Amino acid sequence: MLASAVRSLFRRSSPRSSVAALQTLVPRMAQPVPPVEPPVEAPKGETRVPTAWPAGRLALVHELWGAGFIFPGGEIETLRLTRPLGISNAASLLMIGVGSGGPALSVTRNLGAWVTGMDTDPSLVAAAVMLVKRAQLDKKVTIKAWDPENPAFIARSHHHCLALEPFHGAHPEPIIASLAQALRPGGQMVITELTAPVPLDTTDPTVRRWGELEKRKPANVLAATAITRMLGRVSLDVRISEDMSERHLEHAMLGWRVMLRDLGRKPSRQEAVPMVAEAELWLLRRRLIREGRLQMMRWHAISTATAN
Repeated sequence: MLASAVRSLFRRSSPRSSVAALQTLVPRMAQPVPPVEPPVEAPKGETRVPTAWPAGRLALVHELWGAGFIFPGGEIETLRLTRPLGISNAASLLMIGVGSGGPALSVTRNLGAWVTGMDTDPSLVAAAVMLVKRAQLDKKVTIKAWDPENPAFIARSHHHCLALEPFHGAHPEPIIASLAQALRPGGQMVITELTAPVPLDTTDPTVRRWGELEKRKPANVLAATAITRMLGRVSLDVRISEDMSERHLEHAMLGWRVMLRDLGRKPSRQEAVPMVAEAELWLLRRRLIREGRLQMMRWHAISTATAN
């Protein structure tokens, strides 16, 4: 019953009516069961920082995109984005948006790179650290937190950079400048990010609700051309600027279809609640992309900075 309701989300024209139909099922679900992963506890004496990635949501997205991945396409998309960098086992990669660790492990295992993986959310950082330790790759993969409001990457510390949706509501220019400084001369950078060809209407209910679910400020979503100009201003020669929206949506729909196909039991209420929110988020993202109001872009640039 829940599976058929979620499937219907991606066939209906009204996001609110689709989600409302699914939400009516939630009160009838079984009593909550223990979470798949324990909540992240704050160290003694520290206050726990609010997270957009509680254990229930992480468990769900791992079902959708693969263990350790929080975006559509998972390992396949990670390697597709990274391989053009020409990485070898002698190269170092700065990875922004490492999520729960899957992308860093994938690059190290398949391409041999030394990876510094960074994210902003404390639950994601904790999950990534745990995943790397379990894989016994903590000598080649380092996980750290970073602050998008105060980016301060070590200058000329990495051969290459992969930044997966690094802006997420923060102003891009200081982030781009700091990432450019982190590259060694001749280093390459790949960035993916949601962009808006024209400014999003922040009074539109669809845009406003999407922003709430994505934890983004719609007014801060820039046009792809603006980001391209920012890259050029910090000695990054943009070789590729690609609208990868169609592939992004294909990966997303495939993830949902596979998860629902394998859903052979009635989820508990604890599992159903994050499923409702995640389905609504992806319905809205899909709608805004289909209407041309959002684009998922990829840039591939090479540092033209010279060695001092």
